[in-house]
Amino acid sequence: MAFNNPPMPWSELERIASGRGAPPTPPGAEEAPRSHKREGYQPPKGLRPRADVEAGGGRVPYAELHCHSNFSFLDGASHPEQLVEEAARLGLDAVVLADHDGMYGAVRFAEAGRELGVRTGHGAELSLGLSAPQGGVPDPEGSHLLALARGVEGYRRLCRVISHAQLAKGGRKGRPVYDLDQVVEELRGHVLVLTGCRKGTVRQALVGDGPAAAATALRRLTHWFGPENVAVELIDHGQPLDAVHNDLLADMATDLRLPTIASNNVHYARPEQARHAAAVAAVRANRSLDELEGWLPADGMAFLRDGAEQQARFARYPGAVQRAALLGVELAFDLALVAPKLPPFPVPEGFAGEDAYLRHLTFEGARARYGTRDENPKAYAQLERELDVIERLGFPGYFLVVWDIVRFCREANILAQGRGSAANSAVCFALQICHADPVKWNLLFERFLSAERDGP
Repeated sequence: MAFNNPPMPWSELERIASGRGAPPTPPGAEEAPRSHKREGYQPPKGLRPRADVEAGGGRVPYAELHCHSNFSFLDGASHPEQLVEEAARLGLDAVVLADHDGMYGAVRFAEAGRELGVRTGHGAELSLGLSAPQGGVPDPEGSHLLALARGVEGYRRLCRVISHAQLAKGGRKGRPVYDLDQVVEELRGHVLVLTGCRKGTVRQALVGDGPAAAATALRRLTHWFGPENVAVELIDHGQPLDAVHNDLLADMATDLRLPTIASNNVHYARPEQARHAAAVAAVRANRSLDELEGWLPADGMAFLRDGAEQQARFARYPGAVQRAALLGVELAFDLALVAPKLPPFPVPEGFAGEDAYLRHLTFEGARARYGTRDENPKAYAQLERELDVIERLGFPGYFLVVWDIVRFCREANILAQGRGSAANSAVCFALQICHADPVKWNLLFERFLSAERDGP
């Protein structure tokens, strides 16, 4: 706080810093616990498709199959929601998110798509051949395999492959280690593979060793994943060799009877975010913008485009734009269908089910933590509210699994501690999953606010 700021009580400063917009609750008023987790997606006010899209006249079908969000850490500049919002404004048929080595933005991407009526698909760009984490270098090493999930099963398999690679990194954050044989075995028939950007094996071979080597790399992809699951990606960012490379790739696709698709290898939603993307790249490389200048694209062209603009740019490749639209619609699916279903928790005899057993364990623990209902009615009221929510959302089994893990660790003298939002749960406190009492600390905080408000 600066010296010239107006007087502000600490309660007000805490309220603003914590992001809680409502003023403190008046003394004596009942208040449910508040969470600081991200709220559900809310579309921006006034978001509408462009006038030509809304009119529907002359719209060219198109879907962007290759998008990176800011969850491609330091290689994308837009939130997943911003990509969907721009896709809605442009009237795209679908948009697919393919961040590096993870599905971190998938939920936010799908939520925005559901709210805005935009079809969304999910994939990932797998980083192959990394010898170390890639921060601090102007041009990261390795090659990319761009895999787009074909439905829910493809999504599950892609998540499984990424999880194995991240666990195999030997404690090196930022360096997934993929077993290529396992990747092919797991994903074949369940993903669409695109030849990708300059880091894709086909374009790398084209630039490094010429067309014959690129054709060999392309045949290798079709052998691994099947020709029906490979598409040749054409990208035109206005670079000097883009047209030459696209012509060569299109000829290879014709020779191997593979489809071509138009893409813009999107790293930010709108043109004006190009400078932001350059700054992000400089942070990743641990260099100033001046030092990174020779490594940055000459023009900021990696943004979402509509079908008409893509049709004009790829006019010499008939069908590439339309095939992207068809594949985008084919690859889109509702992420809500992926919600995991835990196997039934083994409930002891005498209990009607998971709900009843969780209640039994919670109130058994509450007697030790909180005393009786008469001694601590506020705590028991909080427990009842939380259990109602847990049962309504179908999560008793999850709480029982976590309770069982923590119980085993405690009995085996293994340090275990709940974290994150568990610290705001009276049920977790009663089950000894965590040891911070939210009821106690909420009461103390209310007294603090009351004292601040009333003064000495």
